[in-house]
Amino acid sequence: MRSQHRSRQRGTRTDRPGRQTLITAGVDIGSLTAKAVVLQAPALTTAGRSIMPTGSLPAEAAVLVLDAALAEAGLARDDIDALVATGYGRIGVERADWRITEISCHARGARHLLPGVRTVIDLGGQDAKVISLDEDGRPLDFEMNDRCAAGTGRFFELMSAALNLTLPEFGDIALQAQAPAPISNTCTVFAESEVIGLLAEGRSVPDIAAGLCESVARRVLQLANRLHVREPMAFCGGVAYNRGVLAALRQVLGLEVVVPEQPQLVGALGAALLAVERSQ
Repeated sequence: MRSQHRSRQRGTRTDRPGRQTLITAGVDIGSLTAKAVVLQAPALTTAGRSIMPTGSLPAEAAVLVLDAALAEAGLARDDIDALVATGYGRIGVERADWRITEISCHARGARHLLPGVRTVIDLGGQDAKVISLDEDGRPLDFEMNDRCAAGTGRFFELMSAALNLTLPEFGDIALQAQAPAPISNTCTVFAESEVIGLLAEGRSVPDIAAGLCESVARRVLQLANRLHVREPMAFCGGVAYNRGVLAALRQVLGLEVVVPEQPQLVGALGAALLAVERSQ
């Protein structure tokens, strides 16, 4: 069954009248969110996309998020010519033709959206990565922090709750700061205690939010300093929607940092693009 599926992928689909396209899908199963992108080649147009919580069952989330992206595209699973799975839950994605690391997938997706990109910053649900790329957009090296939630989506969920903010509010509130509060702890548990202490001292919510954003930017700087990073830099992952973190990264790194369109989907897009390349 598997060999038949793979052999069908080696050319474009010709079994439907009027269609000479290759349909690929990329599924990125992260610790907090599952993402899927459906592509049509050779034009490389996005036919469907979806994001939803991973929950406690990554394999089930993979099925649901792919089905949602296919529904948006008006396609069925049998229409998929090639499927690449990435993310921490990639092993559980059924019928994946290839399982590729998120390092390769984020690099490929970022290069597609921002040609010439040399560095990728990915702040996801529970890890942070900085990836250095060569002139052709291929990964050269990377540094990752997956032992601590500092600077990740989970970190901002907890800090938002401590400040009585929603996640979408956090970044905009941080930009209103007059004097960002210094946050000495990068550990999530201690940072939360520090936030509560700062509130008790009367520090404003915008100043504390900005201080948290700067602490995250400094954490990224520590990772970047271990690599030979260059501009332009792409900022991906769910945290890239936080405008306060973007501003802090630009200030702390002193480099051009660009957020691509729909930064949370970069890994899934890269997976779908790699599916195209491996099918040809």
